[in-house]
Amino acid sequence: MVDDRALLRDIADLVAAEATDDDCAVLLLNGSFLVATTDMLHQSTDFPPGMTDFQAGWMAAAASLSDIAAMGARPWGLLIAVGLDLPHRLRPVLEGAVACGKSVECPIIGGDIDSHQELTIVTTGIGSVEKEYLVRRRGSQPGDLICVTSILGRAQAALEGYIQYRRFLFEPRPRVREGQQIGRAGATSMMDLSDGLALSLHDLLRVNNAGYTIESRRLPIISDIPEHKAQELALYGGGDYELLFTIPPDRVTELTIDHHIIGTVIQDHTVLLDGVPLEARGYRHTWQVTND
Repeated sequence: MVDDRALLRDIADLVAAEATDDDCAVLLLNGSFLVATTDMLHQSTDFPPGMTDFQAGWMAAAASLSDIAAMGARPWGLLIAVGLDLPHRLRPVLEGAVACGKSVECPIIGGDIDSHQELTIVTTGIGSVEKEYLVRRRGSQPGDLICVTSILGRAQAALEGYIQYRRFLFEPRPRVREGQQIGRAGATSMMDLSDGLALSLHDLLRVNNAGYTIESRRLPIISDIPEHKAQELALYGGGDYELLFTIPPDRVTELTIDHHIIGTVIQDHTVLLDGVPLEARGYRHTWQVTND
């Protein structure tokens, strides 16, 4: 079994050293940073049963907008390429993408159309951020607080039959406004939680010379399902478009957005839950490999 993170490690020598570290590529432009990201979603692997074409377009746009949010940046525009199995699906897909973009004041600025065996949507997001407010995955410092925005696990809960949470799965809200405020408050590192909290903490571990310890009692979990199940979803569930960030204790008071302190950055290079090593488990793209 090969996963997407292993593939990235395999090609890291072919691209710039930081090209596989962050949610977005970062380019200096007229004293600010231009950020750019791209995402590919497929009918068979990314769009759950019951999702409308409008919601597929919304989710595709949200994926790239969430990456921009995780850099503390403001989105400029989205390019969208749609591979269509049936031509009548194009309009509702675009309507969903446009609606998601409008929710954070980001227009669709171009794209492409092609014929595919299954609905496939590729979005490319472009944004900008002042140099002093850019937040990357690399930068955590021992003593920083570990925080997340809002409740975790709702998208995965919907996948597992808790239908009251389907809107969090089908129409996730990219935290663009929150990301900009977090960057301006002085966050030291940040990423989104689309692959789950535990796996994301290990992603931060990979690029930082520090570790992360969190407490189960501090996790913002779903309140109307069994606590043990809600905690599992919060730790390992994918599909949340919340933000995970680290910030010095004296700067967290500047935040007026919904946020929860769940732990502390430590010197030891490890990820701990209640003092015990936390498994690097979450949503991964995987391939079955056979040895002929």
